[in-house]
Amino acid sequence: MKRELDIFLTALMFFTRIPVPRRINHGTELLQKSAKYFPWVGILVGAIAGAFYLLCMNLFSQSISVFISIVASILVTGAFHEDGFADICDGFGGGWTKEKILLIMKDSRLGTYGVIGIISILGFKFLILLELSSRLSDWSIFLLIVSAHSISRFAAVTLIQQYKYVINDDVSKSKPLANRKLLPSELLIALIGASLPVLFIEYKSLPALILVAISRLYLGYYFQKWIGGYTGDCLGATQQVCEVSFYLGILFIWKFI
Repeated sequence: MKRELDIFLTALMFFTRIPVPRRINHGTELLQKSAKYFPWVGILVGAIAGAFYLLCMNLFSQSISVFISIVASILVTGAFHEDGFADICDGFGGGWTKEKILLIMKDSRLGTYGVIGIISILGFKFLILLELSSRLSDWSIFLLIVSAHSISRFAAVTLIQQYKYVINDDVSKSKPLANRKLLPSELLIALIGASLPVLFIEYKSLPALILVAISRLYLGYYFQKWIGGYTGDCLGATQQVCEVSFYLGILFIWKFI
């Protein structure tokens, strides 16, 4: 049990700014096994973002509450996934070969495509959640935020399972994750983490998962086509796109069905 807790805390330390006990380190062995807890980290991040939404709804307007909720999730993760999405926009927007794409993605500077991409996806996320908040109860929005964060991280886990890591760089932060596929039992743990919040949302919202699956399948195909696999930035971009896809699917269901 203690070892499993250490593995979870390793995932928490790797993907968030949440403090963990000092005895936990970025050991390669623990990090390799931590992918099974990514959706569980998503539950925690989503719960924090959702809690800020609920709290702010008692103090401010819907728009301010949604904005603060999004900012809270960014601060908790240190913009880890948003940074990956921006790098993907720069790399695939400015590169036409695998080598050029990967070179641009490794550049720490943010280019035009990255700026436009991150503004677009955050703005899109804000607008969707704002419209959902006018249609659903505050508690429903909380559950949707938690579900979106856990499901989208599971989508990233499936990317690790299906494709190969394409950067041979010892300083890459994500390389330890790529050196090991999850065992069936570990994949089940990840799936439980992704499914648990969904059990509490209204059954009418469940078809939104179809759009998440479509987004994930397309991203996998796209990354495979252009660079022959995935990178850490690809995982971050997958998380962001699948999170927004879930919200968009929910909005479509509650608006038209």
